[in-house]
Amino acid sequence: MSEHPNPPVKGGAIAYLSIDGAVQAVEFYRKAFAADVAALMPPDEKGRTMHAHLYINGSSVMLSDFFPEHGHPKRDASGYSLMLKVDDADAWFDRAVKGGMTAIMPVQNMFWGDRYGQLKDEFGVVWAVNGPVK
Repeated sequence: MSEHPNPPVKGGAIAYLSIDGAVQAVEFYRKAFAADVAALMPPDEKGRTMHAHLYINGSSVMLSDFFPEHGHPKRDASGYSLMLKVDDADAWFDRAVKGGMTAIMPVQNMFWGDRYGQLKDEFGVVWAVNGPVK
């Protein structure tokens, strides 16, 4: 199922997340980040999808489930975060928390001159929001 026959990829560096529950993650990111679904491959008999393509904050984010039987075993998210450069860090942060994200660092003015905060989703991915000081 796809909203676009061949959705354009947006952004210069594209995050491709492996998530345990990618179809659920699509709905989660729609609530938390107002993501638009560009494409979603139908789930298999176990509810897993091999590809989902979202637009979040003007960029593409892609994701799929783990497929251990095809050499793609489950691994915990670690060693990275995804940053959203936004116009209003507080509004993005608040919507994300209301959408189910866990606040791990509240939005605050930072030494580099922006407002910045961090969140963690239910899939283990850490997200940061960064925007101008109001």
